[in-house]
Amino acid sequence: MNRRNAMKSAALTLGALSVGNAIKATAAADRLAGAAYQTNHSTCKWCYNDIPLEELCERGQDMGLKSVELLTVTDWPTLKKYGMTCAMGTHKDFSIEIGWNDPENHATLQEQYRQVIRDAADHEIPSVIVMSGNRGQISDHRGMINCAVGLRPVVKLAEKAGVTLQMELLNSKVNHPDYLCDRTSWGAALAEMIGSDRFKLLYDIYHMQIMEGDIIRTIRDYHQYIGHYHTGGVPGRHEINDSQELNYPAIIKAIHETDFRGYVAQEFIPTYEDKLSALAEGLRICEG
Repeated sequence: MNRRNAMKSAALTLGALSVGNAIKATAAADRLAGAAYQTNHSTCKWCYNDIPLEELCERGQDMGLKSVELLTVTDWPTLKKYGMTCAMGTHKDFSIEIGWNDPENHATLQEQYRQVIRDAADHEIPSVIVMSGNRGQISDHRGMINCAVGLRPVVKLAEKAGVTLQMELLNSKVNHPDYLCDRTSWGAALAEMIGSDRFKLLYDIYHMQIMEGDIIRTIRDYHQYIGHYHTGGVPGRHEINDSQELNYPAIIKAIHETDFRGYVAQEFIPTYEDKLSALAEGLRICEG
């Protein structure tokens, strides 16, 4: 083969490869465009405290909202009336600072959670939030052991009731100084220590961006321990659009690629005059 024919042959081969790659890329794009995410949408009531719960339910339904969360048993019947649920329940004496890492709190917390687990089961509420509490003078390792010891009896109750207890990951850098469960690896180690499918982590994307960053890799590496997600723009915990630093479409895509079937809850403080339009925007962003 002479030089001219060799160049011609190479050009034809490259052209065929280019066309083939273009066809594959187009097909992949078509599949992606046609595969809408089946996100289970939730939001947190505290972000809309000036909007009555019934109005939030009524208008939220039109947006595709399935849940309003961090509510107690007194509000769950209202949600049911609108065909909605509380994806993450809580109780009236809920505290971030006073948690399971201190054995002095165990008796009180166990009594509270025995009741809230029963209530959640009766109202078909899938999950209830738990908190590690602040470190104080307790080491991280000892705090993990204390959490496991205190939680195991109520996790057994949760197993029987079909309710999942989920410990929230919060940042201790900006919003919750001294909070213990502030790293995904620590939470995952606690989940391993407890050893139950009815104990999971509530992965708050806003908090973990502040504390760890590396959100997508962390989700991929630890997804088996994560049962719920919260959103929020960084910095400021406002809308999740392009006014902040996180790429939420990419994050949501990564979550769905783990075959996640739980809820993604909007937990940002709206800055828009029409707060529910901000919520609707957040839900659209989380549809991919």
